[in-house]
Amino acid sequence: MQSLKTIDSWPSENAASAVIAKDGTVLGSHGELNRKFSLASVTKLLSAYAFLLAIEEEAFDLDTPAGPEGSTIKHLLAHTSGYDFADKTVRFAPGARRLYSNVGFDVLAEALESATEMSFSEYLTEAVLEPLGMTSTSVDGSAAADGISTVADLLKFAAELQTPKLLAPETHYLATHVVFPDLTGILPGYGRQKNNAWGLGMEIRSEKSPHWTGSQNSPETFGHFGQAGTFLWVDPVLEAACVTLTDKPFGPWAVEAWAPFNDAVVSELQTAR
Repeated sequence: MQSLKTIDSWPSENAASAVIAKDGTVLGSHGELNRKFSLASVTKLLSAYAFLLAIEEEAFDLDTPAGPEGSTIKHLLAHTSGYDFADKTVRFAPGARRLYSNVGFDVLAEALESATEMSFSEYLTEAVLEPLGMTSTSVDGSAAADGISTVADLLKFAAELQTPKLLAPETHYLATHVVFPDLTGILPGYGRQKNNAWGLGMEIRSEKSPHWTGSQNSPETFGHFGQAGTFLWVDPVLEAACVTLTDKPFGPWAVEAWAPFNDAVVSELQTAR
């Protein structure tokens, strides 16, 4: 795919990108797919999957109290617990606003560890990484932002996100569709969004503007980007997913580059069909 070569013009020392279809076919790639990159908040996709599997295994459920008073596992997954971004200061009542929170995911990890008597890293490895063959991926530290992985490994995860084999279909549906709809909030790097749509750990594109995915991505597109200069999106309408990893921290360069890049990827895929 010619559109993927655009990453060579980005201000990162290293970058890699690939696109995978719903049926598991890799439609194109560029860069070193086996190079390890820090994921930053793309880590939350992996962590969310572990939390959802823990729910299916009845370690806890969506309505289990966790976090601030009145908050639940569901609130934490959907960034509506009221926690501040970086600490346990409570800014809003649970469910009142979409306040993106790293600490919320760390609290989820603590809840999982308490319920399973396993470390979060161990549970994630056994529940998600090993079954998917993601041997170059690890989360040693924060469940919110300390993941390390490769494009090759994340393609396996992107295939799972499109055709789930680990999660039940109904759980996957809940994760990838909006929960607590119509909440205002700040999308980091992109400003206030009147409807800051989110699923269970998955950001939903919806009608957000501006946004890091392309204007040609469907509103159903879900995924995450990270401050390490990384992103993964799945477009169910397009029946394809894109993984892009760089070592240039997110900044104005990414706001300028990512949406046009993703539009070009979508356009090329549509033309090819």
